[in-house]
Amino acid sequence: MAETGALTYSPPPPAASPLLRAEHFVWHTARVLEQRLFAHLFLNGDADPVETALDAYANDDGGYGHALEPDLRGPASRPPHTAHALHVLDALGRCGGRRVERVCRYLTSVSTPEGALPAVRRGGYDGPAAPFVPAVDGPSGDLAATGPVVGLLHRNDVWHAWLFRATDFCWQRIESLGTPHPCEVQAAVAFLDAVPDRTRARAAAGRLGALVREQRLAVLDAGCPQDRPAAPGHAPGEHHFPHDFARTPGSLARAWFTDEEMARSLDLLAARQQEDGGWPVTRRRSAPGAALEARSMATIEALRTLRAHGRAIG
Repeated sequence: MAETGALTYSPPPPAASPLLRAEHFVWHTARVLEQRLFAHLFLNGDADPVETALDAYANDDGGYGHALEPDLRGPASRPPHTAHALHVLDALGRCGGRRVERVCRYLTSVSTPEGALPAVRRGGYDGPAAPFVPAVDGPSGDLAATGPVVGLLHRNDVWHAWLFRATDFCWQRIESLGTPHPCEVQAAVAFLDAVPDRTRARAAAGRLGALVREQRLAVLDAGCPQDRPAAPGHAPGEHHFPHDFARTPGSLARAWFTDEEMARSLDLLAARQQEDGGWPVTRRRSAPGAALEARSMATIEALRTLRAHGRAIG
């Protein structure tokens, strides 16, 4: 039994299933939102309590704040918070209606002249951010911020005037990538997996997959990543694996990797579950509370990825 101050913590039995061990971790450490989301995704819990928990992070401007994305603190609405809210609503099958109309109005209000979402801006006027969060001095469209949001909205058949310019921005950025950052690749995949023009999406994905392999952006030998440098802005040892790009077998990124490469990647993901039942956060850590909040999110995503690829989780 591990002891922390006056509190004691008993880790789950090592022989328990990955899901049972993760459940133990979530109930002990997660925010209400992640507890409710875990219950909905894995324990047949209702979606309504998840929406209720998400509402606590909503602002009057249609965006979300209040550290919904743990590495960004403070109450103000920021695009990464709002992107995360849409991710939760998508998991519930409720990414639509008036709520999303308000979100799109917020996205319009914070977009750059080209219709894209900006990277996090420097300055503390809207709350502190972890020191490793990329920041810019002025408005600049960012594929990593824009691609996942546009992809989520397309996947849920949302149509709004903002989407037209934002979609054009994503196409332009993706089709001009030459030396992409892994985070840009992830954002591009989120966009390409959902954008309506499937022929163009498959062509762009094929070109992007070739870049990923040529530039070694994914660790294909999951047991030996230590010999390669981390991408700019990443912590030492922070690498991307096939499962980070192909979250589901239906993703266009799945064709980038052989069955053997994908199996090794999923083996590594499963093996990363820690003694306390949660998955680690591989990126740099900010405050201890934010790191713990991020771990519960990482745990849910790891289980969703394993289950999507047909791995038994319990």
